[in-house]
Amino acid sequence: MEQQIDCSFGTEIILLAEQLAGHSDDPSALTVAYLTRAHQTAGAEIAGWMIEAGMQVRIDAVGNVIGRYAAADPEAPVLMTGSHFDTVRHGGRFDGRLGILAPIVVVRQLHQRGEQLPFHLDVVAFAEEEGLRFRSSFLASSALVGQFDFARLEQKDADGVTMREAMCAAGLPGTEEAIAACAVEPHRLLGYIEVHIEQGPVLLERGLPVGVVTSIAGNVRQRTAVRGLASHAGTTPMPMRRDALAAAAEMVLAVERRCGDPRYAAQALVGTVGMAGVPQGAANVVPGQCEFSLDVRAADDATRDAAVADLDAEFARIAARRGVELSLSQTMRVPCATCSPRLMDRLAACIDAAGVPVLRLASGAGHDAMVMARITDVCMLFVRCGNGGISHNPLETMTAGDADVAARVLLDFLQRTATECGR
Repeated sequence: MEQQIDCSFGTEIILLAEQLAGHSDDPSALTVAYLTRAHQTAGAEIAGWMIEAGMQVRIDAVGNVIGRYAAADPEAPVLMTGSHFDTVRHGGRFDGRLGILAPIVVVRQLHQRGEQLPFHLDVVAFAEEEGLRFRSSFLASSALVGQFDFARLEQKDADGVTMREAMCAAGLPGTEEAIAACAVEPHRLLGYIEVHIEQGPVLLERGLPVGVVTSIAGNVRQRTAVRGLASHAGTTPMPMRRDALAAAAEMVLAVERRCGDPRYAAQALVGTVGMAGVPQGAANVVPGQCEFSLDVRAADDATRDAAVADLDAEFARIAARRGVELSLSQTMRVPCATCSPRLMDRLAACIDAAGVPVLRLASGAGHDAMVMARITDVCMLFVRCGNGGISHNPLETMTAGDADVAARVLLDFLQRTATECGR
């Protein structure tokens, strides 16, 4: 007779993720932008689950939903965990959300058993990480570490609504003072652990359900504007054209060439042009303008910054040769974050105890953990993705078995942390 494997944690996580995906700005695919109605109802649902699991819940001035599984001592230190619940446009149901749901089911188990920890466990459902609505990522975690850029409050979304106005419409104060008060006290923190789907194929290819993250790639984003001369498509000779789109196309290929150089594969260097456009373009007009985005990432800052410098210089050479003007504006610079060796080792011990070979791997994607690393030690548990590791896509998937392993590893991590705190 086949032995039945208990995947109760994992099954519950999958069901909660499906239910949470019912809140969406777009009925055809999961899209949850910061402070929309779907975002607010999703946050309210998460808050309800936290309360049911035995946590005290508060919503801070940027919309973070924070559930505390309290220790007996009000002055006890704090261990934080969590991830984000906003999504990209037409995203997946596990990106970010796994790191909220796994702790909720684990806390529910502790609460049902009457097991109290010697530290406060704060589960944070970060309100914003993806930058979908206001094109500015990590709003929620930057507030928590006391580094919120207040100039962002005047940024506008596609409908001309400022962030401050969106906050007030959602019932948040929308003031600098209230946002500043979101900051946690670093000296009280034991650390931060984030559970997250890998968003890549490494664990899938290795046949492993989970892995330990060693570092989180920082990224540089910039906006490139190329200005040539709009002219008639039929009467402008090819050698006389100042084609902004053709120049931009050559620049995009330069990104692929520089960041795809095999010499930098070990540093996980990648470069992406995710958006491009020709303002006021027409089929019978030589493009006079072209704008495109650039996102460059690597496992270390030096490799990434060298690539950005090389690309800026190459863009300038292309522009000069083609007789077009070039404008570069950096929109984001996030440094790489190294995970705590002490916490990584503790997490590795939990994975080993679960009977899973320990694999350590870097993250090419950005996470709230990299912001939290500015004030405390961090670690991350990666969980295997199906469908070739695809993420930021409705095809993103994960098995109940893998979710279960992740939850049990997290539970073990909490219990080992409790032992080290002298419970």
